[in-house]
Amino acid sequence: MGFQGTHSNLTSDKSITPVLKWNKNLKPVEVTKMGKVMIDCDVGVDDALALILAFHSPELDVKAVTGVNGNVPLAQVFENIQKVLRLIQPKNKPLIAKGADRPLKGKTTYAYSVHGKDGLGGARIDHKEGERWQLFPGRADELITTRARQYPGEITLIATAPLTNLALALQRDREGMEKLKGVAIMGGAVRTKGNVTPHAEFNIFSDPLAAKIILESGLPITLVPLDVTHQVYLTPQMMEERVRPTNNPFSKFVIEATGYDSITHRFRNMELFYLHDPLAVGVAIDPTLVRKERLSIHVETPKGKYYGRTSETSEGPEIDVCLGVDSQRFLELFASRLSLFAPL
Repeated sequence: MGFQGTHSNLTSDKSITPVLKWNKNLKPVEVTKMGKVMIDCDVGVDDALALILAFHSPELDVKAVTGVNGNVPLAQVFENIQKVLRLIQPKNKPLIAKGADRPLKGKTTYAYSVHGKDGLGGARIDHKEGERWQLFPGRADELITTRARQYPGEITLIATAPLTNLALALQRDREGMEKLKGVAIMGGAVRTKGNVTPHAEFNIFSDPLAAKIILESGLPITLVPLDVTHQVYLTPQMMEERVRPTNNPFSKFVIEATGYDSITHRFRNMELFYLHDPLAVGVAIDPTLVRKERLSIHVETPKGKYYGRTSETSEGPEIDVCLGVDSQRFLELFASRLSLFAPL
């Protein structure tokens, strides 16, 4: 996920209610059975936070992490995947793979203004000599369908980036993609404003053709758009009351990566920091966090004013679109997972 938006944009949308009071009595979801997931990402800051949440959640078993061109170029994305895994130190190392280095059509768009040149807001993660990750010998789209075939009907793909890798996987092996249990996608702005243009959200805008292919594919999709991700965000109060007191490598990473300043009580160039990508992981952990509607979604692909817009339509396959979220419960889940669980 790329652009964060501004506080003024947030409060001007009447459908969004800011979180005004922190409720410490809310409990995280109870663990029942581990669900297998893959995460396709373009590691900027909120992708990194999504990875931390996923690996720190005993509800999830992360089988693969794939990278795609998005917030930053592919080479940086892939380096960042390894950096964040180095921070997390999961006991069960996932397979990792590089994916597409450009959209299916059109020019690349990067989000340096939000994530910094390195994609992680300049946060430092110490290098460990001799550290090795399980590198898949093929491309990301091949790893996605390989894992789907390995665990038919069991694995959910969480996409927090432009959908290029998913579209390539579908074009190459539709039968493999149809073996996925589900696809959770952070992207789009259905009944609210965009964050890269007035009409478009970053992930969809970065590759509208890929998004159109996936959203019209008939796969079991849950779309997690700005309609809900703009309702979950880090505030100075949360940073001071929940994040800073945790005082571990993960809380320190959150502080550094978001550029939070405890003196000015601001994040890097903004008053709030949206948890776009972590919410997509949250939906995979606990689907009851959100209220969904079954909708058909059209993606605008011709260049112009509405390029990358996601809008409701009466034609095409229906998908689950998240339009409401229990913000307090999700934020409690996110904060608790910074400290309560050892990486899986």
